[in-house]
Order: sequence, then C-alpha cells, then structure tokens
Amino acid sequence: MKIFVAVSIVFASSLFAQTPSPSASASAKHPFTFEDMMKLKRLDEPVPSPDGKWVVFSATDVDLEANTKISHLWIVPANGGESKRLNETPNHEERPRFSPDGKRLIWTSKATDPTQIWMGDVNSDAGTLSGRPHQVTNISTGADGAIWSPDGKNIVFVSAVYPDCKDDACNKQRDDELKKSKVKAKIFTKLFYRHWNAFTEFKRSHLFAVGADANLTGLTGQVSGAGTSGPTSEPRDLTPGDHDVPPFHLGGQDMYAISPDGQELAYTSNIDEVEATSTNNEIFIVPITGPATAGKKISTSPGADTTPLYSPDGKYLAWRSQARAGFEADKWRLLVQDRQSGKIRDVAPDLDRSVGSFAWLAPFNGFPMLIWFTAEDVGDAGIYDTDPLLKEPSPKPPRPPFGYHADDLVASGDTLFFTKMSIDAPNEIWRYSKPGTTDVKFHAVTHMNDAVLSQIEMQPLESFTFKGANDEEVQGFIIKPPGFDPNRKYPLKFLIHGGPQGAWGNSWTYRWNAELFAANGYVVVMINFHGSTGYGQKFTDSISGDWGGKPLTDLMKGLDYVEKTFPFIDKNREATLGASYGGYMANWLLGHTDRFKCIVSHDGMFNSESAYGTTEELWFNEWEFGGPPWKNREKYRRYSPHLFADKFKTPTLVIHGQNDYRLDVSEGFQLFTTLQRLKIPSKMLYFPDEGHWVLKPQNSRLWYKTVNDWVDQWCSPSRTGR
Repeated sequence: MKIFVAVSIVFASSLFAQTPSPSASASAKHPFTFEDMMKLKRLDEPVPSPDGKWVVFSATDVDLEANTKISHLWIVPANGGESKRLNETPNHEERPRFSPDGKRLIWTSKATDPTQIWMGDVNSDAGTLSGRPHQVTNISTGADGAIWSPDGKNIVFVSAVYPDCKDDACNKQRDDELKKSKVKAKIFTKLFYRHWNAFTEFKRSHLFAVGADANLTGLTGQVSGAGTSGPTSEPRDLTPGDHDVPPFHLGGQDMYAISPDGQELAYTSNIDEVEATSTNNEIFIVPITGPATAGKKISTSPGADTTPLYSPDGKYLAWRSQARAGFEADKWRLLVQDRQSGKIRDVAPDLDRSVGSFAWLAPFNGFPMLIWFTAEDVGDAGIYDTDPLLKEPSPKPPRPPFGYHADDLVASGDTLFFTKMSIDAPNEIWRYSKPGTTDVKFHAVTHMNDAVLSQIEMQPLESFTFKGANDEEVQGFIIKPPGFDPNRKYPLKFLIHGGPQGAWGNSWTYRWNAELFAANGYVVVMINFHGSTGYGQKFTDSISGDWGGKPLTDLMKGLDYVEKTFPFIDKNREATLGASYGGYMANWLLGHTDRFKCIVSHDGMFNSESAYGTTEELWFNEWEFGGPPWKNREKYRRYSPHLFADKFKTPTLVIHGQNDYRLDVSEGFQLFTTLQRLKIPSKMLYFPDEGHWVLKPQNSRLWYKTVNDWVDQWCSPSRTGR
C-alpha cells in the first residue's frame, strides 16, 4: 500500500528560520494586540459547489464592545478570488451545505429561537442566492447539523429531544412545563447528568429526516431573519431511544453520513450502560425510508469508532477507530469496511500517528480511489493519502516538512479543499488540485485576514530538541518578542499545554495565543513533554499513571536547555502558565520548584481524589489513574498537588469557571484557599459564566489582561534592556 505526503513548498514557513533583521516594512508594523486578534475572521470548513465553481463557508465576526460572536455565510470562487457575503442578514448563520445538484443551499440559522434549518436557491453563474430563503424545519426543539441525502430527496438534521416523547407536541409541552415551573430542582438517577459545561436536561440528541421539497407546499416565502415560522413536513426520528446520536463532541468531522444511493444512514452512538465510564462509541447503520428500526451495529472495536464516511461508489464505508476501551487519547486508526462482505480492515496499520479528518477522492485520470487524511506529526498536521483497496502493508510514511496545520478535508472532483492555519495566522481555505500528478498546485482560496495580519509584526516559531526523561529526544518551541535584540535580556513565559495528551505546534489558537504572549516583550517557550501527541503512540501513552514524573523531568530539562542555549533569556524573570493538565502541572510545579517568579494556574486539578468525584467523564480519570480512587488510592495521591502544599512558595494566579464540569470549580477554590492560608501572594479570577474555556469576548479580554498583568507584576518586562 502506498502512503505519501502531499505538501508543497508554497507552505514552507521554516520552523528553523531565524528572526529577520528589522526592515522598513517591519518597522511599519506593530506588535500583536488583543484587539487585533478580535478583528480576525474565524473561518469554518470549506463547502465546494458540485459544479466546481464556488466554495461556500461560514466566518465568525467578533464585536468586542457588544460582547458577541456572529457567523455569516460567505462565497468565493473555487480557484480563489474575492470573498463576498452570501446572505445579507444580521442573523447568526453557519454550516452551509449544497444540494447534490448544486441548485440549493441549506444552513443553520438563528433567525428563530431555537435554531432551524433554512434553504435558498443558488445562482451558480453569479455566485448568489436567488429569490428569498425559506425555513425548512419548524421543530420546537431546534435543528442543526443538516446534511443532504445524495439523491436530494431528504435532509437529515440533529435535534435534542426527550427520548420518551413520540412527537414534537410532547417535546414542546415538556419544555414549556420546565420553563414555567417555579421549582428548578433536578433529580438524577444515573451518571452523565451534566457534561462539559451544561446539564443534560434529560434530553438526547437524535437524527431526524425531513423531505427536501415537502415543506414548499403552501409556503408563504418567509425570509431568513423575519422571525416567523411556516409549514414544514413532519420530521421523522431515525434514531429513537435513550441514547445520543451523535454523542457529545467538540466539533470536527460529522459523526454521521448518508450512503450515495440515499437509502442508508451511518451514525455514531454509545449504547454502553454507563456512558460516564465508556469511550465505546460505535458505528450503526439504519434505513432512511420505511418504518423506524433499531440501528445495526457494524463496528467491532472496544474503543471509540466515529465519523463514518461512504466511498463515492457506495461500496465502502470508512471511519476512525481506537483499539483500547476507556482511553480517549489512543491512536486513531483509519478503518474501511467492504459493505458487501462486511470485512473491516485498517488501511494504514503502520502509521504511528493518529488520523484526523479524512475525505474520499473518486478515481480520476487513471488514478485509483484514494482516501486523504490529516495526521499530527512533530508539531505539524500534514496531509497524507492512501489507496484503501491495496492489500500490501503500508510503508512508514515520510515525515512532512514543517510549516502548516491542515484540517477539514473535503474532496470535490479531482480537487481537495481544506483549512490551513499556522502559529502566525488563523484558518484560511486552501485547495490542492490534481493530486498525484506532476502539475500539483497548492494555493489559497480565501484571504479573509490578510489585511489585518499585514499590519502585525508576527514572530516565527523556532524548534529545538533536547534530551529529556529516559534520555529520549523531546521537542520544544520558542517565539521571540517583536523587535528582538539578541544583546538584550528578556523575561520568559513558559507555557504548559493541556490534554495531557495534547501538543504545541504550528497552529493557531485564540485561547492561549503564543504570539500574543510574546508581543509585550517576552520570550515564549513551549515543551512537548512525554505524553504529547504527534511523536508516536508509545510517547503519548507514557504519561498515563505518571503525571508528575517524566513530564516534570522534561519541563525542567527543557528549561535548563533554553537557559543555557539562549543567553537573551533572563533566568531571574521566568513565569510558568498552564491550563487544564497545564493547570495541574502548574500546581505540581508549585510544590516541586521555586525557579519561577510567578505561576498562572487555569482550570487545573489540585486534589486528584476530589476531582474524580466532581468530574463527568469518569473514563478519563479511571484510565489515567488506573481505576477509581477506592481501588487505587495510592496512585491518585502520589501525584496530587494538594499533598505538597507545605512546599508552596511561588506567587500564583488562580483562574476557574463555574461551568467547568471537566475540572470542577471547587479545584480552583481549594487551591486559592490553600494559597491564602499559607500567606502566599495570590489572586483568583473567577468566571461565573464560563466553562473549561473562556469564550465570551469581553471575558477573554479580561483574561488576557489579568494574566499578563500578573506576570508583569513579578517579571517586569520594562527592565528588558538591563
């Protein structure tokens, strides 16, 4: 089996490049600011038109003063060019999808509350909507996540309903009763009563089908934004029962798909008795037409199976799969089922990286049918391909050159569309034309953020390696401040990533933006310690059960390395900052070193035993610590930061959100209480309206200001020239 990397030198923004010398153009630019970041448009996945002329996408605008984020629909020529608004309304609109014939477009709109699916006719010659868009669904529980059946007859969408209700009238009555009740108490009888940042409210997400044309009869032509509703065909629940379809997920590729003949739906669901301890998502299939039937399970792995996607000819079904039960960071394999024989095989068994998003590419110009996919590798997320029908074992793929992070793959004809980001630029849409031929062409389709970024002095991401725990190679990254002068001394922000099975790399983030941390006069260093992703599954596995062991060694050796190698770092003015597992490690460092002038701990675990009893995804704690506390108490206590409070000395900023159900706010309160009782300089930033992340624009502004002010208080960048 052939596996190769599809990358172009057009992408290269060398990781090993040195900071360029100041120039006239560079001096005209200014350091990155929070306000700059809020001006950037946040692009979602590309949606190419069937005729190959256009790409539609949604892009979110942030209004900092209004404290809002609003997504709008945009369209751009598929070969690149000027992007323009597709539907000029003030409403939040997202997730566009072309009909198979390209004549219509559906999307999710907040013209009503709750959201519904809307539709408009497409003028492909002009790249516009013709006529007035109309509302497709009118279900009381709201609609989202819509896809077309390939025959164009049905639209399948997601809605959260009460599993014991048989119709929408029942759901509406239950919701109305809940809203009107003066009693807000809840009674729980099983786990997963809350998840991530919300209580479940006893509902289940289900997939529904509605006729694409039935709703047009007698329709009065409502316009998206009118805030009215009209007649629609009655949606049919395709996945009834007391299970979520699809399960909770944090974005990414759809967890359901429709066969090319429009007759079958493949979807993801977890039917294990105790979902809070299970990662065992499975793939099921069910007919779209006819009486509702129970889904037929076709996956066999005890770990997670998800994101099914049919081949263009309908003969095969691919999905991502993990082999081990209960481990959310296991390697994601790419499995393909022959639908006729039912046989399932791993099409890239020798790839020691996790498969990300993927897309089928139909045969063309003598080339076989391919699957294209992304895979994280040493701080990058490159694009690979494989012929899923070859039977020979796949060779180990070459390592791609550094320079970009790809995602959201979508194939159209002989062209692959995807999103591309880097450390110094958020997502834009790119295309890769004629893969496998000698006239390969990579180029950007959109340039939505070029104008803003052209005014900013971004700094290159530089890589280094050193010998970490077990004398194994560990990778780190460094970003220098704007206007860098190697003869000056700079304070250090030492960032620690979360996960713990995560990684730093050449990718963009609005939450922990390294460019923004460097912009006010700091060197930023990030270490991909043992447990990080993109270095092989053995390296990723090595952190489980060893949270305060090898990762601590890597971080301290990494700090030793940069202090010795980069003389411009002032080792007397160093701060460390982390969130989630990074917050845990900040707490762990608090009891194990006094090298840092200050610490920032965001949403971190402080007491490992209490964290078990207040989290929702119990599989995570049980995998990482070898079971529940009453069966393995010593492992929980071995690496629990609260047991080392007698060694705490470093001034610490604590941050936590009330709605964080992954790591309950009580962890932050415990840490702050301990610091205060020890009379250690400390401050707590508490968000009553945020979860594990800080998402509201003005909250985000306060977060960055509070964090940077805290670090400045103890590391004083104003003394950079000394």
